[in-house]
Amino acid sequence: MKSRIYLDHAATTPLLECARAAMLDGFAAWANPSSPHAAGREARALLEDARTRIAAALDWDGQVIFTSGASEALLIAIDRSTRSGVLAGATEHDAVLRHVPASQRLDVEAGGHVVLMDGPARLLPGTLVAVQHVNSETGVIQPLDAIAELVHAAGGHLLVDCSQSAGKLPLPRGADMIALSAHKLGGPIGIGALLVRDLGLLRPTGGQEQGYRAGTEVMPLARGFAAALEAPRDWLADAADWRAGLDRAIVKAGGEVVAGGVPRLATIGSYRMPDVSAQAQLIRFDMAGIAVSAGSACSSGSLRTSHVLAAMGWSESAASQVIRVSIGHDTKAADVDAFLAQWQAMATGTR
Repeated sequence: MKSRIYLDHAATTPLLECARAAMLDGFAAWANPSSPHAAGREARALLEDARTRIAAALDWDGQVIFTSGASEALLIAIDRSTRSGVLAGATEHDAVLRHVPASQRLDVEAGGHVVLMDGPARLLPGTLVAVQHVNSETGVIQPLDAIAELVHAAGGHLLVDCSQSAGKLPLPRGADMIALSAHKLGGPIGIGALLVRDLGLLRPTGGQEQGYRAGTEVMPLARGFAAALEAPRDWLADAADWRAGLDRAIVKAGGEVVAGGVPRLATIGSYRMPDVSAQAQLIRFDMAGIAVSAGSACSSGSLRTSHVLAAMGWSESAASQVIRVSIGHDTKAADVDAFLAQWQAMATGTR
């Protein structure tokens, strides 16, 4: 059977072998880390070792609160914030926008960067501002140093969703809280973290994780998370070359690169094929054994028109013709070439 090509790593990426091995070791030593007996104390030591390693791998000197993933980390940061209000970029993930009314969303430029020019009017002291480091649909990298400076100058605090960027880019130094997801970087599904500079930013609710997240801590997943973060990322240089080549070839073939003029993460590319719907493209690619997506993982199943592209000024018609390609640690040059050949054939109406 012909092997399939997976180019949807922004949705989830395959588990790294080092993470799998770390999880198996963790399960071999499994006990409730909150139990006072010897097995529980051993599990607690292994959990805290994973917490320390994650912080070290990310060069983070604040607190690490384990969660079930980035969505829960964002929920905790927003819903349990001690701040007086919240603002979020209009292109944020649904995990953020479902907690932020439309009236509290910040516009973005055509390239996807958040606009904070009206900061004096809306960035009141104590406001929590939520911004993705890297957009999951377009790969656009936000200028977080400048954003953090504006937010802090107004007396606000910055929450950054680093689901796509962690392990690929340095953490934004000006962030007060950061949401992470292990399965986006080769770790297990079912665990993430909220990094917190000052626990005073959150209301405790009791339970585990210093009282900020209830539920038995899953030490084996934490061990897999740490191992995945520590894994080398030497493949990123190839990803940058491959994505740049895709950009050039697709433009040459009459396509359009989404946000092609602004800095983007090397592993994500979004492309418009004029006059061919994203749904038709996904069906053709799937039939050819190639997995890509349209929009974020949370919306691609329903193939809704992307709120990200709408916020960037794209018409509904043009946005409905955009698909996303995302590269991961097991991607090969031949995979990218096969995708491009299929894209070119589809664009010209050939097979």
